Amino acid sequence: MAESGWRRRIAARKSIEAPYRLGVGVVGGLVVAVGVVAIPLPGPGWLIVFAGLFVLATEFLWAERVLEYARRRVEGWTDWLGRQSVVVRVAVALLTAAFVYGALVVTLHLTGVPHWVPGWVPLWH
Repeated sequence: MAESGWRRRIAARKSIEAPYRLGVGVVGGLVVAVGVVAIPLPGPGWLIVFAGLFVLATEFLWAERVLEYARRRVEGWTDWLGRQSVVVRVAVALLTAAFVYGALVVTLHLTGVPHWVPGWVPLWH
């Protein structure tokens, strides 16, 4: 947790510190929750989760540890995938694309197809 001048001033005023930490917790928690909901959908779900953890890590040591753990796991996965053959990397990319497509189709089926989706899209009507 970074200790800047303004943060030390907040910590010195006990009447402000608890509401500030609560606010950071609520905002960070909401960002993480939105990210978790967005993970199976096309888009930056994991990036949103990491952004929420980053917000939480500014005030909470546990979030800083989770963020560091996640960073190490992502680096490990990236390093492993980089050492694999092109066939494995293409297979991972295709499986990822198939999962995202499946999640999108199921989501649109459950929530309804918006009017702006072209008629040729093969979804349930």
